[in-house]
Amino acid sequence: MLVFLRLALRRLAMLPVMVLGVTLLVFVVLQFSPADPAYNALGDGASEQARQAFAAANGLDDPLPVRYVRFLGDLLHGDLGLTVPPSGPVADRIATAFPLTLQLTLLGLAIAIVLALALGVTGALYRDRWPDQLTRVLSISGVAIPSFWLGIVLIQELALNRSLLPTGGYVNPADSLGGWLETMILPAVSLAIPVAAGLARLVRTAMVAELDRDYVRTATGNGLPRAVVIRGVLRNALVTPLTVLGLRVGYLLSGAVVIETIFDLPGMGKLILEGVTGGDVALVQGTVLTIAVVFLAVNVLVDLLVLLVNPRVRTV
Repeated sequence: MLVFLRLALRRLAMLPVMVLGVTLLVFVVLQFSPADPAYNALGDGASEQARQAFAAANGLDDPLPVRYVRFLGDLLHGDLGLTVPPSGPVADRIATAFPLTLQLTLLGLAIAIVLALALGVTGALYRDRWPDQLTRVLSISGVAIPSFWLGIVLIQELALNRSLLPTGGYVNPADSLGGWLETMILPAVSLAIPVAAGLARLVRTAMVAELDRDYVRTATGNGLPRAVVIRGVLRNALVTPLTVLGLRVGYLLSGAVVIETIFDLPGMGKLILEGVTGGDVALVQGTVLTIAVVFLAVNVLVDLLVLLVNPRVRTV
């Protein structure tokens, strides 16, 4: 337990350093954006004198290190800047949009985990037989399918042709849980299929490797129930897929940007699209930074879970 706590604290101590690196990267990259915050705020018809006055008043012409330090100071106070007119706090827009993206990501992740375990375990238990061959075909096909294309196909087949589900929109789960599930299931499945297919192959490979170990043969030979053996094998085999799962969360978050646009969901994807098309540097900066920080936090959490479920990786 002491080793686990020491390693966990080490992982947590690295999180602020990684977040600082992400803020620097996002800030510097977006400073080279062709969009001028002064003209965005004043309008394209603003004179050069008005632009210079606005830039001087808001420190836009200060050296890059000075602007970055000021940005960090504002960030520590929860200030991500203002959107272009009509002006409003970027933090407020993110606070409204992020819960939807989080819901979509978690639902997609849950679907992906269930499918990956079902396909991967089935393939491992029926190795080189027809169920294994079928799961391989499904996994390869799922990896090859782009999530945005799958979303369009699902809309065409299940929403337009058969009218089973809505084509898009969003219903707050507090208003109607059933309505929320109806509007979220298609985008969540679109995100989950490629992730599930990739994880299923990892689960199958890890399960096969564990099933070939001596302790499994010994346990089976001593008459231990098959269900108990499989449960122990699955726990040991999930270390590698669990490690990769943190990276797949990043895929889900980035994929949600496109999927939310296809299904007309007012999440972070819509904010990024709005910021890019409107030249709103502050809005793009705030949304990208939020997604990046969440991605880092999830990966640290996954590292802690790996340490928890597998004592063999607890090396100092």
